[in-house]
Amino acid sequence: MGFNPFARLKAGLKKTRDALVGGLRSVLRAGRKLDANLLEEVEERLLGADMGPETALRITAALKAAYAEREFEDAEGLYGFLKAELARRLGGGGGVALREAPSPPTVILVVGVNGTGKTTSVAKIAALLRKRGRSVILAAADTFRAAAVEQLDTWSRRLGVEIVKGETGADPASVVFDAIDAAVARKADVLLVDTAGRLHTKENLMRELEKVRRVVEKKLPGAPHEVILVLDATTGQNAIQQARTFKDAVAVTGLFLAKLDGTAKGGVVVGIRDQVDIPVKFVGVGETPEDIEPFDPESFVEALFAEEA
Repeated sequence: MGFNPFARLKAGLKKTRDALVGGLRSVLRAGRKLDANLLEEVEERLLGADMGPETALRITAALKAAYAEREFEDAEGLYGFLKAELARRLGGGGGVALREAPSPPTVILVVGVNGTGKTTSVAKIAALLRKRGRSVILAAADTFRAAAVEQLDTWSRRLGVEIVKGETGADPASVVFDAIDAAVARKADVLLVDTAGRLHTKENLMRELEKVRRVVEKKLPGAPHEVILVLDATTGQNAIQQARTFKDAVAVTGLFLAKLDGTAKGGVVVGIRDQVDIPVKFVGVGETPEDIEPFDPESFVEALFAEEA
């Protein structure tokens, strides 16, 4: 039997599906008459999901407008409209594929707060790129925690990719500078930079991250080609504020939503896309390097609304 990525995504979304769609199914049960009261119940369910009140209200406004225009006439039609609306908002005009440099190396900065699973997410991206036949170099720019460098070093050996690292406490920008030289010299397709986890509320740490970005821009014009923010899906609404702060500081271009399999708060992905306008590039649905899915809005919504086997 062939491997089924959709089945893995569906399994990873189980808790979110139970929380959001399970409640909607009970409201939109077969044969129920479509009226204003039912729409109010749907609105309450959406408000209770972790997509956030602002986004939930926008979706229900679209729902009520479509109902007024008779775009659907029964609960089943409403269900279909809701799926299409979520996919539309998550897609937001595309941009979910990884950007690539016109000529190698493509430089990807990976950023995030402490405890989001950032270093493991770097390994997952590296594993996916290797599977696609790309040569990858890792840069261990989280120089403040020896454990972070050791963790990335272990991943590099497991995945069969090279790593550039500095001494503990070294200037992260200098490590990235050396890593770009290495990626150019070795004709690597991709340089993946693991930066230090930092609280988005600490201005000095965010300024240091800005410095790393400036060094990359100066060293290799056009880079970084992606700045991926790793968000812990279990944090729910707090992830939206993190996304805003990192976007302002280092012009985040994409999101990696980690730990999706361990939470009922996966609806936050809709709120982030809607309120901060950063596309989701990847979702993490498990612990192993293979537990990563390139984000596809339609597949995500289908998995979210899928019937249980």
